[in-house]
Amino acid sequence: MRPQHLALAVAVAALWGVNFVVIHVGLDHFPPLLFCALRFLAAAVPAVFFAGPPPVKWRWIIGVGLALGVGKFGLLFVGMHAGMPTGLSSLVLQAQAVFTALFAALALAERPGRGRLLGMAVALAGIAVAAVDEGASGPLTGFALVVGAAAFWGVSNVLTRKASPPDALRFTVWISTVPVLPLLALSLVFEGPAADAEALRSLDWTGVGALLFVAWVSTLLGFGAWGYLLRTYDASVVAPFSLLVPVFGMSSAALLLGEHVSPPRWCAAVLLVGGVALTSLAGRRRPAPADTPLPPPPAGENRPTPDTSASRTPSSASRPSPRG
Repeated sequence: MRPQHLALAVAVAALWGVNFVVIHVGLDHFPPLLFCALRFLAAAVPAVFFAGPPPVKWRWIIGVGLALGVGKFGLLFVGMHAGMPTGLSSLVLQAQAVFTALFAALALAERPGRGRLLGMAVALAGIAVAAVDEGASGPLTGFALVVGAAAFWGVSNVLTRKASPPDALRFTVWISTVPVLPLLALSLVFEGPAADAEALRSLDWTGVGALLFVAWVSTLLGFGAWGYLLRTYDASVVAPFSLLVPVFGMSSAALLLGEHVSPPRWCAAVLLVGGVALTSLAGRRRPAPADTPLPPPPAGENRPTPDTSASRTPSSASRPSPRG
């Protein structure tokens, strides 16, 4: 990975880590589903009127929008509102790398080797330890919802890879339009119009600041950059940088919210991060010797339209890109 892309990946991880604290602040001002809907509304409007036409076909816009907006963030916000600790949420959500590898094996024919399977097992052991610790000190419902959010993030990663949008920021703006109405409908049904109206009437500058941060900084800037990295490199190259998110997330939660990290939670963090590292890094190609020419780019990597990347053969899709 090029140095500027390396720095970009670290910066996105830092933004997403601190974003968990900002979500915690926002949930003090909004019901979770309403907060999630307003997040994507602020990310989409007015940017969508200046973004130009969708960069990929609508099936990819809708698919990623629902998986990322309703699935991942809807479950994450509800889970945190149900009592899932902020720092632990940032850790458990990184199981997305395991789900990404699993779904990539099914959809992109990226067959996991023994090292990757071992990593998935270790990461799942970390999730189990975290679940036991959370079950002893808090509700398991929030924990299960955040695990579900990680699964939906894995789905959105694979769909983004298959869509291969040529303009990541424009893609992010358009997918932000998709979850707004479904989330608003779910909020009215499950949270009630009275709770939504009260949240809007009592809105203050802290709530506005939290909303704009998660909408503009985390969503537009963060996912625009992440989508660009996924388009430029294989998912297995990009996914390891998500290991830095819980570092920033747990640190900022401890410093700003005073959250305590128990010994079992540290054990879960080591297992989960180690397992995600094995899952993401196992099976990567060794660098070619200096006197050996690099192989040509895999078929379909540089085609003129974004959707043709979905027609790559399984062998080319599973081969690491020489750019990574």
